[in-house]
Amino acid sequence: MKICFWGNVVKALKGNTNGGGELQIALLAKALARGGHEVVIIDVQTPEDFITEDGIKVIKIDKWNNGIRIIRTLTHRLPQLYWNLKAQKADIYYCRIRDFRHIFAYFAARSVKAKFILGLASDLDAMSFSMRFKYQYSVSLSSLWSFSNGLLIEIIYPWLLRKADMVFAQHEGQRQILLQKDIKSLVFPNLIDLTQIQVVANPIHKEFIYVGSLDKRKGFIDFFSIVNKVPSSLFKVVGQPRDKTGHLYYEKLKSYKNVSLLGRLSHSDTIIQIANSKALILTSRMEGFPNVFIEAWACGIPVLSLSVDMGDIIKNEELGEVTNGNLDNLIKAMENNKNTDEFSRRAKAYVERVHNLNADKINDISCLFGEIYNKGRSK
Repeated sequence: MKICFWGNVVKALKGNTNGGGELQIALLAKALARGGHEVVIIDVQTPEDFITEDGIKVIKIDKWNNGIRIIRTLTHRLPQLYWNLKAQKADIYYCRIRDFRHIFAYFAARSVKAKFILGLASDLDAMSFSMRFKYQYSVSLSSLWSFSNGLLIEIIYPWLLRKADMVFAQHEGQRQILLQKDIKSLVFPNLIDLTQIQVVANPIHKEFIYVGSLDKRKGFIDFFSIVNKVPSSLFKVVGQPRDKTGHLYYEKLKSYKNVSLLGRLSHSDTIIQIANSKALILTSRMEGFPNVFIEAWACGIPVLSLSVDMGDIIKNEELGEVTNGNLDNLIKAMENNKNTDEFSRRAKAYVERVHNLNADKINDISCLFGEIYNKGRSK
């Protein structure tokens, strides 16, 4: 089979991801390529065509930056995206991350009689507009482009969810939300390549770690509150401010002696920092299935989450604590946290069983895509 992806994925392919969704696209592409399929990625940022070590063909879009800036999206970018996607004549087109431009992959798939798969990247992808307004638009709309982009997404994305040949949910909770809307989906867990996770021989569990975008939407204000309430605890922060709120509290934290601000690190260096931590703290109110959770568990590190528990996995698998929005209970969880060998073994075993990109997982993915491609086709 030939499978086509599109997006800004090159950095993730090279091991220095610029986002969780992009990392998952790259890992899925690698899995399919290792499974013997022809894999193509139409990348909107790469300056040149190239082929990865896994055999993934990355294709640039010519004339992407041509035209008058204010109108080139309409005159050059969208037409070029569609024609490049259609020209691949793939058997399956896969899209992930909320973007109205996925509609061009959908129409490209239909024009060549291919299948179209849409993968969720957040719980908000499955939820109502009111929930997205509360947790996303009300805290992140900052320009005319973000407003118009959000409007187009709200029109197109729900339509694509119903038109897709298959929708991949990240966990059972998302699948249940979609089912309430009469949208069938399949739970397709996020992936991790454990061969790329550096083993830290003698980890130092001294500090709590916060990893991610430093902004209002990700709950950076709540993290700041935690730091103030437990001055005896040590913290380290990996990430950069993304909005005014992030910049404000980032600057304030510079004067705190119990906080180390590490800035943005490479993916491999971030993993090392996680491995050398007491626990990962997440204060976001809404997520999908954070890659950093899987990475923490792969290192044998607990996750202490203020609100997010993907289909009750943290609770059911005993992979940390979730406190349902209660900051004081999160602080209690920090106080009671213990880095035991038993927990480390349990967490690593869970990752190996559910998320690791091993030979069995590659075979399962290959079979799944084959089933999706063959469904409804005449024999």
